[in-house]
Amino acid sequence: MVEDHGLRLVAAARQGDQRALDELIASYLPLVYNIVGRALQGHADVDDVVQETMLKVVNGISGLRDPAAFRSWLVAIAMREIRDSRGRRGRLVGDGGIDEVQGIADPGADFVDLTILRLGLSDQRRETAEATRWLDEADRDLLALWWLEAAGQITRGELADALELNPAYAAVRVQRMKAQLETARTVVRAVWAAPRCGSLDTVIRDWDGQPSSVWRKRLARHVRECAECSARQGELIPAESLLAGIALVPLPMVGIYATAHAWSSRGADEASPGPSPRPSRRKPRARRSRWAASKPVAASVVLATACAAGAIAVAGHADPASPGTAQTADKAAAGVVTTPSASSSVSASPSPSISASRKPSAAATTRTTPSPSASKTKASPVYGQTVDTVDAAPDVNAKPAALPKRPDGTFTVTGKYSEPFKGSLGGRYLLFWPQQYVTVTGKGYLSIRYEIGWFNRTGEMIMPSWTGLKGKLFHVASGGGRRMDDTHPGETADSTWMGNKKAGYVTLPSGAQQMWNNEYFYLDGTVTLTLNQGYADYNLSLTPYTWEQVNTDINTAPNPAKGIVRYGLTRDTGTDAAPVPQYLTRATPAKPWTVPQHSKVTPTS
Repeated sequence: MVEDHGLRLVAAARQGDQRALDELIASYLPLVYNIVGRALQGHADVDDVVQETMLKVVNGISGLRDPAAFRSWLVAIAMREIRDSRGRRGRLVGDGGIDEVQGIADPGADFVDLTILRLGLSDQRRETAEATRWLDEADRDLLALWWLEAAGQITRGELADALELNPAYAAVRVQRMKAQLETARTVVRAVWAAPRCGSLDTVIRDWDGQPSSVWRKRLARHVRECAECSARQGELIPAESLLAGIALVPLPMVGIYATAHAWSSRGADEASPGPSPRPSRRKPRARRSRWAASKPVAASVVLATACAAGAIAVAGHADPASPGTAQTADKAAAGVVTTPSASSSVSASPSPSISASRKPSAAATTRTTPSPSASKTKASPVYGQTVDTVDAAPDVNAKPAALPKRPDGTFTVTGKYSEPFKGSLGGRYLLFWPQQYVTVTGKGYLSIRYEIGWFNRTGEMIMPSWTGLKGKLFHVASGGGRRMDDTHPGETADSTWMGNKKAGYVTLPSGAQQMWNNEYFYLDGTVTLTLNQGYADYNLSLTPYTWEQVNTDINTAPNPAKGIVRYGLTRDTGTDAAPVPQYLTRATPAKPWTVPQHSKVTPTS
């Protein structure tokens, strides 16, 4: 019945039925988006290529002879547009048009990250998605189709037609690609291992952190020859078994398709800033603009595309699943977490990252630094002061001031977060993905541990934000044995926990404090912490702590052999004059990344 409806829909669209055409476009848009996104790995051209594909479908459907061939025809058009897009980029580079192709990998639209985030992939499925980064261009094109075949979205015949190959040779191509994918999976597992093989650390010392075929071959050779790395591989489940039944990646609610909507209706780019897939940074081609002006149906397909994207994304956005064993958002039956009594140590290690996010709003923020108000009869500390400047690092051997002791208690934690897993950065509640969050209610100390993923992606960092505060939140100490801009022990002076000269550095917004590896806060009330990634990649963990644990950490003597390069720092005054986080508000904004950097809060506002 579904197939018959599809055939009738194609037949009606061929005859000029606008409603049928709109429904057809809406139905097949996710398929095209997944093919293009996976082949181009989230390049800034993805939105253009999807739109060009759908425009060609609209303009050419009247000439389609066999309605049953519609899907094969559609997929073939998408693949041709992918190849044309790469050809255009090559010509632009040759012509010196560097501005047009700058930033080939669009970090906010990284399709591997979107796949992991939106489909909640874990374990070997997650490894498989990450392994696709290591494939050659031709294999990525084939993978974009084979992934959908394994998931039951297209047939082998449609795959072969899209590649303009006979089925027998298409099967050979698929087998070759799968072999490269399996090799890449062994590389990902070795690189992600915690602790990583010491010999492998030596091999990748000069690696820039970007997957490539050259490094795939080099690292695969090491895995084959290294007993320790080989032993980690275990039994790899066949990739087709992992991918079978996986849904399509939902389209983003805003960004590239909202831009298409704005372009077709008003001719202005009104895509909102913030953690959502960015519009293409390429200028709209004149040919597309002429189509929109001369063919009403071409403009309607853009609107249909935007509407379909929004509808599908709503369903995807409402799904509370998060990667691994992530918790459901705003879980009704929240667990009560008792503050731990024993000191625990956590260590940073490379972990998978996700990056579908954006730069903060360009709107200027007012820098306000409230000071205690004077009274003729009584001077009382003012709640809401922030450390709103880049505070200088103390001497590495300077011991911290005495840490005031506030009452310990228990916390209730809800939200959308990940549970600890092998190789994660340590801690209790993990935030790896943009807009993951934890809502904490109770009284006591909280440890926030940073991992800066410069090995995945550098650029400007959007700091995490604290929203919906009820009660009070203080920034009481900084520790972990290092600031993130400290030099790695045993490394050159340009190698820090923020990056290095060769790979690049993660940078902070103007005026932001340089975070330490561990930041400590004291909460008496309720607050939500949200991870906001930008061009840079980072992860957070939140863990209930005791005063004893915080005090032990910040007073641990430097020991470079263990990565401890300095004593910690006490920020707590023991009064309401203790600082609060820079990105704190009692409001609950829909876009947490827009919280002003220099926050100002009072006991009531």
